[in-house]
Amino acid sequence: MSFRARFAPSPTGQVHIGNIRTAIFNWLATRHSKGTFLLRIEDTDLERSTKEAIDKLLECMEWLGLDYDEEIVYQTSQLPRHIEEAKKLEAAENAYRLDPAETNSPLLFKLPYDCDSFEFIRQAGPAELKVAPGSTVKLNRTGIEFITITPKGKEAENAFSLAGFKDLDIVGTDGNVLFHLDGEKYKTLSLNPKEKTEIPGAALLKFNRREVFYEDLVKGLMAKPLDSMKDFIIIRSDGSPVFHLANVCDDVTQNVTHIVRGDDHVENTFRHLFIFKLLNFTPPKYAHLPMIVNKAGKPYSKRDGDAFVGDFRAKGFLPEALFNYLSLLGWSPGDDREKMSRHELVDAFTIERALRSPAQFDIQKLTNLNGHYIAELPEEEYLAHVKEFLPGDQVSHPLFKAVAKLMQSRTKTFADVLQWKYFFAAPAAEEYDPKGLKKFLSDPAMRALAEKAAGKLEEGAVSDAVSMEELFHKLEEEAGLKQGKLNQVIRVAVTGTTIGAGLCETIEVIGIAESAKRIRFAMTLPIPEA
Repeated sequence: MSFRARFAPSPTGQVHIGNIRTAIFNWLATRHSKGTFLLRIEDTDLERSTKEAIDKLLECMEWLGLDYDEEIVYQTSQLPRHIEEAKKLEAAENAYRLDPAETNSPLLFKLPYDCDSFEFIRQAGPAELKVAPGSTVKLNRTGIEFITITPKGKEAENAFSLAGFKDLDIVGTDGNVLFHLDGEKYKTLSLNPKEKTEIPGAALLKFNRREVFYEDLVKGLMAKPLDSMKDFIIIRSDGSPVFHLANVCDDVTQNVTHIVRGDDHVENTFRHLFIFKLLNFTPPKYAHLPMIVNKAGKPYSKRDGDAFVGDFRAKGFLPEALFNYLSLLGWSPGDDREKMSRHELVDAFTIERALRSPAQFDIQKLTNLNGHYIAELPEEEYLAHVKEFLPGDQVSHPLFKAVAKLMQSRTKTFADVLQWKYFFAAPAAEEYDPKGLKKFLSDPAMRALAEKAAGKLEEGAVSDAVSMEELFHKLEEEAGLKQGKLNQVIRVAVTGTTIGAGLCETIEVIGIAESAKRIRFAMTLPIPEA
């Protein structure tokens, strides 16, 4: 099944990971099916959809390798088509002005009462709705209004389209039918903006329920009672088209066969099916993706951490890693693979394997995956990335390449290279980790052992990482300590930190004499009280 799908963002600034994941899924679906990936920029918000915002979007897509197949469609360029289709709907009495006396009154799409033959409408059987006893039910062109009682005993106002209440009987408190809505009465109400009917003393609404339904490629069968829907605006009072109309018209213009988007659009789909039908267009297949959530199961946002593509790029994530991670965020290849090349993803991807449940964003998982990608980079490419993040004096330092080589397999993001400072210059007193000093350098016996190790390094007792490790093990054995007990003491003394590459390899790069000097200096530092 070949996909002709589109990514249709409304660029207003930064590109959220949820939006770009939608683009990735569309791209993968089209590439897998040898279809067509389209880009449509919904730029009708002229104040926010600036050139800068659009350029940022395009730059982000290019960085992630999301190439598109035809010219970009800008929604503002389609305005004449939107207005033309709106006029057709109004002429066919499928849309109406909220106030016909006002030229600039909003235009509303009218959900059709006679829709039993529509392929996305099904009968759900007789239905009843209790209303507040003795209340008044109001009917007019825009719909039906009534009051119900909530489970907590409070009154709630309701307003829905008349289309959902076929063969409506309004029943009074005495059980008698106060009003019956048939096809003729519906026409009278729907065509005359001044026609209003008020039925006091109501207690029950009885009608034939119909449902709007469709088969979602991800979520399965989706259905919504027609009596829970309202007529909706398609042209604003300023003459501009609303999303619902513009979106459908543009999908028709671009011959879209599949719409893959976030599940926050499910409600819109029920409306859009009617617009497609009444404009005599075949609706596309729909696939709604689960949202990206935080640990609490809430929609993932900036307050949860990095939420924009630009954030990850600035912190040194590779596009291949982010692409890989987002591809598997809400989709599974059917096995336990977590690191997949672009080619493997394209080959395995089918939209039907997208998950129905929300996808939890795990920054640690992404970071580890990024580390795997960094570890596999060719040397020159890896060094080029490192140079983008390190200060110039460190890049030009004689130890630069040796440090970079040592740290490649241990680098999770390129922002990590900013922590390499201790390789190029001895840490100042204030740069030492106070918790590290307190934990590892407060024991006089361990300090004495570190001083002894410094003396051995100064004497030239070791020449490389291997002999250095043997020396430290011997000192630990002589002191009755377990192997490795001395390592963290010396690490803090030499680097000022408690984490890093292998200690002996680190000292070998920094220099044995220089490291001995740093150990002596660290022993002069005061130990923090707490």
